Amino acid sequence: MADWGVCCTLKAPAEQMLAFVAHHRALGAAHVWLHFDNPDDPALPVASRLPGVTAIRCDADWWQETADGRPGKHQVRQSANIAALYEKAPLPWLLHADVDEFLLAEGDLSALLDSVPPALPFIRARPWEALHEPGLPDDILTARHFRAALPGARNAGLRQRIFGRYASLLPNGALSHSAGKCLFRTGIADLKPRIHGAFLQGNRLDGGDFHPALTLLHFHAQDRDDWLARLPFRLKRGAYQFNPALADFLQSATQDELDAFYLAVQSVRPETLATLAEVGALRSEQLGLRAKVAALTGGTG
Repeated sequence: MADWGVCCTLKAPAEQMLAFVAHHRALGAAHVWLHFDNPDDPALPVASRLPGVTAIRCDADWWQETADGRPGKHQVRQSANIAALYEKAPLPWLLHADVDEFLLAEGDLSALLDSVPPALPFIRARPWEALHEPGLPDDILTARHFRAALPGARNAGLRQRIFGRYASLLPNGALSHSAGKCLFRTGIADLKPRIHGAFLQGNRLDGGDFHPALTLLHFHAQDRDDWLARLPFRLKRGAYQFNPALADFLQSATQDELDAFYLAVQSVRPETLATLAEVGALRSEQLGLRAKVAALTGGTG
């Protein structure tokens, strides 16, 4: 059956890195490549000792070799790293994901990949955003309810029901990306993988539908304090810069307004869960990340 691996460019606490590795190795990843955006990241030596992991120090020498110098935007650095790994084709399939994204598959993923029609250069996993629920036992990244994106005109009424007065700020029905992430088939000449898709001979490929057996759980804003701390970066250089209406609101909002927005958009509320469940846009999962990390590290992680 087809082996697959994971590529990630990251800057995160060591325990989050461990959770990412442990989860995907438990899922069946043959190897994980971690590109440390901070070359002096204290998590790097920890990663270097993990089985089935290659820890890459993205220093000046790395970037000179990979991209003729370090790209200024982190999105470009992510794309450069997966493209460089893809050219080496170390495994038949490569997943590109962020450190706060966790793939799930119905059944054995290697068997699923074997069944993908040969003409398809990649398959996509549908993203589901983790919702904030205080009081859950800490699991490194902690949530149990996840909301699917609800894009397009067909979901306008649903977005109004779920987000209320903030619906117009979230046209894709998600706070972060609604495009999902990809598992790329390696060995295709002139294929250039990117964050959410790929180019072939300079032309952007149609991503097609999400694979029905793949799920991407995204821990983008399940922690209120972490979300607030990351907000300035996301407004200037991250995902929110591509949504001007949302960015304008968040930049000018008072703390009370930010709190009200987060409560309405990201918090677990019975009426919201009921609506999401009614339309098939709710998943409930318990990843057991601390247990997976203990299994990976022998309890020393």
